[in-house]
Amino acid sequence: MATGTDISPAEAARTESVELEITGMTCASCANRIERKLNKLDGVTATVNYSTEKAKVAFPESISTDDLLTAVEQAGYAAQLPPAPDAPRASAGAADGDGGLADDPTKALRDRLIISTVLTVPVIAMAMIPALQFTYWQWLSLVLAAPVVVWGAWPFHKAAWTNLRHGATTMDTLISVGTLAAFGWSLYALFLGTAGTPGMTHPFRITIERSDGAGNIYLEAAAGVATFLLAGRYAEARAKRRSGAALRALLEMGAKDVAVIRDGAEVRIPVDQLAVGDEFVVRPGEKVATDGVVVEGSSAVDASMLTGESVPVEVGVGDAVVGATVNSGGRLLVRATRVGGDTQLAQMARLVEDAQNGKAEVQRLADRISGVFVPIVIALAVGTLGFWLGTGGGWTAALTAAISVLIIACPCALGLATPTALMVGTGRGAQLGILIKGPEVLESTRKVDTVVLDKTGTVTTGEMSLRDVVAAPGEDRDEVLRLAAALEHGSEHPIARAIVAGATESGLELARVEGFESVDGLGVQGVVDGHAAVIGRPKLLSDWSIDLGPELEAALSAARNTGATPVVIGWDGKARGILTVSDTVKATSAQAISRLRELGLTPWLLTGDNAEAARTVAAEVGIDPDNVIADVMPADKVSVVQRLQGEGKVVAMVGDGVNDAAALATADLGMAMGTGTDVAIEASDLTLVRGDLRVAPDAIRLARRTLSTIKSNLFWAFGYNVAAIPIAAAGLLNPMLAGAAMALSSVFVVTNSLRLRGFRPTADG
Repeated sequence: MATGTDISPAEAARTESVELEITGMTCASCANRIERKLNKLDGVTATVNYSTEKAKVAFPESISTDDLLTAVEQAGYAAQLPPAPDAPRASAGAADGDGGLADDPTKALRDRLIISTVLTVPVIAMAMIPALQFTYWQWLSLVLAAPVVVWGAWPFHKAAWTNLRHGATTMDTLISVGTLAAFGWSLYALFLGTAGTPGMTHPFRITIERSDGAGNIYLEAAAGVATFLLAGRYAEARAKRRSGAALRALLEMGAKDVAVIRDGAEVRIPVDQLAVGDEFVVRPGEKVATDGVVVEGSSAVDASMLTGESVPVEVGVGDAVVGATVNSGGRLLVRATRVGGDTQLAQMARLVEDAQNGKAEVQRLADRISGVFVPIVIALAVGTLGFWLGTGGGWTAALTAAISVLIIACPCALGLATPTALMVGTGRGAQLGILIKGPEVLESTRKVDTVVLDKTGTVTTGEMSLRDVVAAPGEDRDEVLRLAAALEHGSEHPIARAIVAGATESGLELARVEGFESVDGLGVQGVVDGHAAVIGRPKLLSDWSIDLGPELEAALSAARNTGATPVVIGWDGKARGILTVSDTVKATSAQAISRLRELGLTPWLLTGDNAEAARTVAAEVGIDPDNVIADVMPADKVSVVQRLQGEGKVVAMVGDGVNDAAALATADLGMAMGTGTDVAIEASDLTLVRGDLRVAPDAIRLARRTLSTIKSNLFWAFGYNVAAIPIAAAGLLNPMLAGAAMALSSVFVVTNSLRLRGFRPTADG
């Protein structure tokens, strides 16, 4: 990336950064143009993201933010600085969220599309159905088509003018030139030619013959192309509007208010008024308001949303807790250590945003083709005009041939090529539980060779279940489980729920418990069937002077070596058994990973859980132990994905939790389990609705098939028209031949796209 070099090292060290909000971009080339303009400023390094409509800019003190705004305006776009941190957020929230139609930035485009569609349908119908061509039908067509071509297609004309001022051409240029050429020639034919004659019709005659064009109108082509592509532009705008939803979902995860201790009493205040050093109360079931340290109490904190660790973390005085985690047990008093933008949750939000901004935006295939195709067509049109004038053909024949080249070169089918394949492909995907977010997702699937799988909730169920019960010598296994479940029935701890569920599934009847008491961070105790019983960590039994014995010690060690969580039960002064709970591997995970391998992908297992648990799961589902990375935090997951990308791998990431969101956004292809969090789903490219990992290989297959269909559509959309260009240049273009070529290419594109409805999954095979 080019940057200026006329600043001193001292100035470079005092670099500031800002995130500009950009408006007016219509394609990826716009983002590239703004980026180049900003980077020409001395010492400036800028990255512009077309999807999020933001520019991240690092600049020295010698450059002001006004200079940055001016540079963007000089490139033909508008920019504004982000709102101040203490500025009111109500209006922004409304605009970004569900603030009503008035705040919907896509409303104007939607209205433009609806009105254009209503006006265009009768124009196309009259042009294609001779029975509808009454005496003055061509003049009604003009009245209906004019607002579509001028007002409806205004976004394309505006973008084409902006590109022209900077010497560039895109799909917008071709649309604008083609529609205006068709409309302009129709005006000439109606007012100065013979097309305006009462009773004029378009007969179904497909011939190649020389014509002066005075009787030909192309209003249906001009209005139809504009409306087709407005529909595509509206769908794109809606997708872009959702691009910031992952960040909003992350920030909304936190607590909204908090009970702070002020002058010895609890006072409820909004979280944003919390300051470092404040002490606040977290009751069972509440979210921790912000990052802090426990100063009183002990409990189990469910941090799975942030860390991926399936087992709640026991915390006590002096232990750190993270904002947005859930208190599963006792009352906690926490001293705030980080608030606002310094919290781990806010840092994760920045990770997601940085990943989205840093991801190379895949430029639309149509734009890439039109970047070459448009200049060639315009050159051919000018060449045709010059040839006919040079050979004495006269202005009428010359203009007819030149404008015919522009008209036939504007492919109607191009407006259908991507949307129809996407519509059919995504529709079929939705039936199979696969949601594809947009065309840029498809190119990623073609080159993916590595798939990184989050463990908890993706390969495994993410819920604790009873794996094993080991009874001490002389004890009955069912009795051990029955008494353990009876004791745990009064606890809400996930381990307790797993034990109770295991006993219920075994058909055991639970006894009543007297004198139930929870021992914070260690376990529970009470009297069951007259036995003084205790269950929990081995330390709880040692506090009761209960020795485990060699058999139970061996079982305890074996359980820990597999990464499972063991608890010990004893009664009447003697250890009676070990109960092991763990996260359960989904029944379909091994089959899914096998199918991913068949697609040429190398699977990796990535988790915030401990190494023993990760290796056990990897062995069960068939992942190479060398491809297992455990004990990772959210930022580390991003680093792992980036490291694999740095090794030349094209990485797909499959995850379900908040802790996976940044990695999903960083990966070349992010796939979120639909059973996971909204944050992960919004940050991903593909969503697997059913939560069945076998859908992942089907998603990749469907995405690749859809991309292949789009490419073949684009080839034929251009192919028909390119083949007709020489006929137009020769002055032999009949209007019905032009209409037939356009209609045939459109029919082919739609038919080709409909083939995707036959896609069959392997998940049920």
